Amino acid sequence: MHPAFSVIFLTTLIGVGQGLFLALYTGQLYSVVEVVPVEDSHTHYGIGSLIAVAFLAAGLLASFFHLGHPERGWRAIARWRTSWLSREVIVLPAFMGLVALYGLVHYFELNPVLFTFRDSFRIDLSLLIGALTTVVAFLLFLCTGMIYACIKFLQEWATPLTVVNYTLLGSASGFTLATAFAAYQGSQLTDFYAGWALLLTLAAMVTRVASLIRNKRIKHKSSLRTAIGIRHSRITQKSQGFMTGSFNTREFFHGAPQAVFKSIKWFFLVTVFPIPVLLLALGMGGGAVAIFALAFVIQYVGLLADRWFFFAQANHPQNLYYQTVG
Repeated sequence: MHPAFSVIFLTTLIGVGQGLFLALYTGQLYSVVEVVPVEDSHTHYGIGSLIAVAFLAAGLLASFFHLGHPERGWRAIARWRTSWLSREVIVLPAFMGLVALYGLVHYFELNPVLFTFRDSFRIDLSLLIGALTTVVAFLLFLCTGMIYACIKFLQEWATPLTVVNYTLLGSASGFTLATAFAAYQGSQLTDFYAGWALLLTLAAMVTRVASLIRNKRIKHKSSLRTAIGIRHSRITQKSQGFMTGSFNTREFFHGAPQAVFKSIKWFFLVTVFPIPVLLLALGMGGGAVAIFALAFVIQYVGLLADRWFFFAQANHPQNLYYQTVG
């Protein structure tokens, strides 16, 4: 498939926003049970939520460049009963609104204690809002991943690993950003976030490599014989029927040389996983802002390459008709 850069930026940017919110809320939960120190509600959770909303808004803005008629974009919600894309269009703004509400409650300290549990655990308003927002965050991961995983004839996408990878990669990048943000603030949660970012990055590496191995071993159901209904053992395509490019050749094939295609795969495997893991490990204990910021930037650049490869790797069956110009 031809990778659309608007969708690449959409999926990676909102993944960072989702992961950053999950990091903030995880830190708050651990502080409630007194496993980690309590952070300042105004500066840490309030400003952190604002950054998450900024990434989500940037992803939403990027999606408009994928529309032929942006003014009709609202119609995308019409098929919410059957379309995962329509569901994503509904869930994304809802998630943005909830993250904004979570941040505002913290920023303006409009956070009354609703009740206490066992006379020690204080359950405030932000915890309940955060719990609902967490559910919506994972629902958004599900919707985004299922847009591609539900397309059965694109066998490279039609696997639960698609949803798992979207979830883990988005969460890992968000926790890495949270680590840099906490280090910048001098937060005591810096190493806590870094530890989670390490675990999520390693888990994402396992599932992403598993998907690459799976896709390499795929036996495609379609062939030239099944495409034209002829069972002859030797069928050779001499021409695609016309001499120049078309919508079909532009939109359903990435068009990159095989050497470039392979180079991008190895580029993202290095930049998304081992380099950030090394930088996170080096920064732990020292709270070095530059190291954590570099880890996030390198990982995000790698995620752009990973998402390009994800789309390009999908082999649309129609390409059987357009292998040779003639």
